[in-house]
Amino acid sequence: MPHRPDDDITLRKLHILRVFLEAGNLARAAESLDISAVSVHRALHSLEDALRCPLFRHEGRHLHPTEAAHHLAEVARELLGTLAEGIRSTRAVAGYSSDRIRIGSLYSLTSRTVPTLVMGMKRRLPELQTELVLGSDADLRQKLRNGAIDAALMGSSGDMPDLECEPLFEDDIHFAAPADSHYPPDEPIDLAACASERFVSLTEGFVTYQGFMETFRVAGFTPDVVMQTEDIFSLMNLVSGGVGCTLLPGRVRGVLPPNVRLITLQQRYRMRQTIALHFLRTRERDPNLLALLAVCRTAKAALS
Repeated sequence: MPHRPDDDITLRKLHILRVFLEAGNLARAAESLDISAVSVHRALHSLEDALRCPLFRHEGRHLHPTEAAHHLAEVARELLGTLAEGIRSTRAVAGYSSDRIRIGSLYSLTSRTVPTLVMGMKRRLPELQTELVLGSDADLRQKLRNGAIDAALMGSSGDMPDLECEPLFEDDIHFAAPADSHYPPDEPIDLAACASERFVSLTEGFVTYQGFMETFRVAGFTPDVVMQTEDIFSLMNLVSGGVGCTLLPGRVRGVLPPNVRLITLQQRYRMRQTIALHFLRTRERDPNLLALLAVCRTAKAALS
């Protein structure tokens, strides 16, 4: 490809021209740019050569800008300003350091975890607007990867190499039954003895559903699931209404309907979920996400 004169007109050289005109001489421009005066002179001379028109009158070692130099400096100011705004707006479209942050969450985390973190972000970045998006673990992973959300509070697993993960707390799975059921509240349940029970569950895609199926696999039978739902609050209401029993994480204890009881499982059935903050590794330097990460680390003790 033949060489073009404008190949040597770079943003760096245009920036040096602007600084030189503002500083008034090579020494002050070099000090402002933190480079040598020789480098400033070389950049300005190269810019003249690329433009093929004089930008300066040379009087000994002194450079006196012509009207053309002042005109080019004004063009450079507008060009560099447009570029800076373009970079800012592009990052905002991508969710990088914008004036809002979109946090995805499991429904079960909205009673304690989400408010704790949102208030922490308000204290750290008061001007930042927070948008909450609810869904299953599978939904949130997909939204993270397609850029619909910036971070997700969900169950952690080992099959997400593209995501950064900051664990927040671990949660035990419990048996959930109506308070008037025949199950003793203070006696760990042998799940294998519940094969004739009716059950309700979340739909596939939730970490609690995965724990539900794995626990029954350990118990040695496939549960009779009479109804499924897509949010944990509806699931608790189904148990409250006597539709069936289920397995629930301990974090919902504070928002249980009054006639639903959580009962410990026998040791062999016990499983734990790790709840964590997730975001794309490619955005690990995003200032908003770094702030959220700091809030999560500070809040760990309160959430455990």
